[in-house]
Amino acid sequence: MIGLKEAGVLGTSVVVAGGVAYLLWTYASSSSGEEKPETRPEKDGKSAREEEEGKAQKRREEAAAEQTVVAAAAAAVAAAQTQKASMSKSVESAGTQVLVLGLDGAGKTSLLHCLATGCLEQDMEPTQGFNAVSISREDLHIEFLEIGGKEELRPYWQKYMSKALLLVFVVDSSNPQLFPVAKKHLHELLASDPRLPLMILAHKQDLPGSCSITDLHDALSLSEVGDRKLYLIGTYVKKGDAELAYGVQDARDLIIQMVCDGR
Repeated sequence: MIGLKEAGVLGTSVVVAGGVAYLLWTYASSSSGEEKPETRPEKDGKSAREEEEGKAQKRREEAAAEQTVVAAAAAAVAAAQTQKASMSKSVESAGTQVLVLGLDGAGKTSLLHCLATGCLEQDMEPTQGFNAVSISREDLHIEFLEIGGKEELRPYWQKYMSKALLLVFVVDSSNPQLFPVAKKHLHELLASDPRLPLMILAHKQDLPGSCSITDLHDALSLSEVGDRKLYLIGTYVKKGDAELAYGVQDARDLIIQMVCDGR
């Protein structure tokens, strides 16, 4: 039997590919052909016993060394599998929310209610903190998270950007005095993620004096948002309407499409 040392271990490596761990062993013969028996002079009985004991000890040491290498390689495989599972879990948990933000009074809560339920049956109280809404059915699951727009809540906006699949930013299109403030906060948010898709809802289009989506595009400097998907939609909601306004329905359809594409 050829020992580990005599065989010549060229290398031991661990490879993880496609979720499967492989342990690779490579051996090479110590010579190009078969081993030739050594020719040695005859020795007395004592020398022969010592030689045999030495060989036996050598084989035991080689076996122990081989077990150590196998154990180390197996540990590396286990570590690689654990790391891969952890990374997969992280990827699955990232980018699952539709984040709804905007200044206070922009109409986020009523819009979110329409996006989630398809109608507005009652007046909605402004969100004072966080408002989470989930849509679940057999072929679809969407998680909306709205954060209030008061000044003391705005520092929390940035903390939830990393979990967002899409940012929906609602602007009161009938109040141009607040456009500069909305622009400032919007661009601060976008700076943290240059690829996050953005949907701007120019809300309250039914009110007198509301600006067009073209004017809002310029007021918010949306040409400077970088290389990302950008949607700008005019919207309004009315309590008791049996059907959603076209803009709200368009926004709802786009959100559903993006969530499905983002799976």
